[in-house]
Amino acid sequence: MNSSYKFKRIFVIVADSVGIGEEPDAADFGDVGSHTLRHAAESVGGLKVPNMEAMGLGELSNIPGVTPNRDHPHAYCLTLRETSRGKDTMTGHWEMMGINTQKPFQTFTDTGFPKELIDELEKRTGHACIGNYSSSGTEILVKLGEEQMRDNSLIVYTSADSVLQIAAHEEVTGVQELYRCCEIARELCMRPEWKVGRVIARPYIGTNKDNFKRVGGDRHDYALSPEESTAMDVLKANGFETSCVGKISDIFNGAGVTRTVHTVSNEDGMDKTIDQLKNFDFTGMCFVNLVEFDSEFGHRRNPVGYARALEAFDKRVGEFLSFMKEDDLLMITADHGNDPIFKGTDHTRERVPLLLYSPAFKKGRKLEEQDTFGAIGATVLENFHLRKPKHLLGKPLAAIFEE
Repeated sequence: MNSSYKFKRIFVIVADSVGIGEEPDAADFGDVGSHTLRHAAESVGGLKVPNMEAMGLGELSNIPGVTPNRDHPHAYCLTLRETSRGKDTMTGHWEMMGINTQKPFQTFTDTGFPKELIDELEKRTGHACIGNYSSSGTEILVKLGEEQMRDNSLIVYTSADSVLQIAAHEEVTGVQELYRCCEIARELCMRPEWKVGRVIARPYIGTNKDNFKRVGGDRHDYALSPEESTAMDVLKANGFETSCVGKISDIFNGAGVTRTVHTVSNEDGMDKTIDQLKNFDFTGMCFVNLVEFDSEFGHRRNPVGYARALEAFDKRVGEFLSFMKEDDLLMITADHGNDPIFKGTDHTRERVPLLLYSPAFKKGRKLEEQDTFGAIGATVLENFHLRKPKHLLGKPLAAIFEE
């Protein structure tokens, strides 16, 4: 590999749903007044995130407890707006890698799935479907798990994301049968009127509602692939690593992925990311998703839990920084908002922060807001001297290469 790259390894860590204030078009999404970081911080009387504060997080917005530190020579900070017409996981991550999604994926949060879809799913799978409403995966097992075991039915449910989830007991229905049913659901949900971003198999174990437990290792996502090539595809095609930690590979349906490491929590995700930093010698990008901000605290409208998760993450960021080399670059960002005090349980249309840290930086400062998350992928490609295809969004952050 060419040794002239400013950075040999780029780590992009997505703190899932950590938005930093409403987008200019928030009214179109019913999200005026949303601010995930500020409202989480207010719930605990101020956030204690010294490592991200030292990177300039407090310069980007008024966040209780976070000082607007302007002296951060080793870090650049800025905010990003979303060009795509959506506020979901896939749309946000795809835009980071350059994809402009102007037709949002279907969601069925308020209504459940249409009767025609459920009827067809029952006919094709041979199982009755129960549930068919928006719920957390743990709560719906308490309500319907025993019925599912008794009748060997399928628990079908959704969330604020564009997703159809099917839960079934590993010993009653069996994992392979659950996968078969999810493959049928994925086929059905390719129709435009039912098109969801992901179908997810959710196997569980246990004997009754008091001890049901989801089996994360047997979860399987059936996602859509981006319709056009992404920055990840460009990296992979040119021999660079695209190591994916967490649900990144699922979000991209494996497209552009060279290595996948699954995780079960934010802490596990940081453990495995730090392991790659310390022990995995590669040239390219490590792309990480930490989902619990969103799944455990945002959707469940738990601002205190959200704030404590941010503080726990900041400690792990400090650990990460201690192992970085001169030619490493860390980017910390988010894919949308999920304001934990907002109405409903949906994501929120917000700007996201972008913090860039490297021991090599000497002139770090606040940069102008960018109008697309695609600045991330464009910057990665620029670092590795790769031409960005015309269909991809974003301009590279030139300032970081001018030192």
